[in-house]
Amino acid sequence: MVYLYLVIAIVFEVIGTSALKLSDGFTRPMPSVVTAVAYAGAFYFLALTLRSMPVGVAYAIWSGLGVVLITLVGLFWFRQSLDAPALIGLGLITAGVLVINLFSKTVVH
Repeated sequence: MVYLYLVIAIVFEVIGTSALKLSDGFTRPMPSVVTAVAYAGAFYFLALTLRSMPVGVAYAIWSGLGVVLITLVGLFWFRQSLDAPALIGLGLITAGVLVINLFSKTVVH
């Protein structure tokens, strides 16, 4: 269940960040409301995750996958482009999240 909470937190965070871009500096009401609600949801589910997962591991996964997913949203939704160093960096972030999940002996209660 802890990983489900973490995934929900990540999805809310990506929605919130996407809406933040659309809010145009909080000058557009609807995207601004979506931003606030989505971030509240993200932090709520992250808090549930932290009941049984170490904060460092949870935050590494949350932020790492969030960065990769929001980058994909930027690519496909906002038509932003990435250069080679950005792609390499994203690959390293993804590798770090995989290492934590596949090889870490950190206990999740």
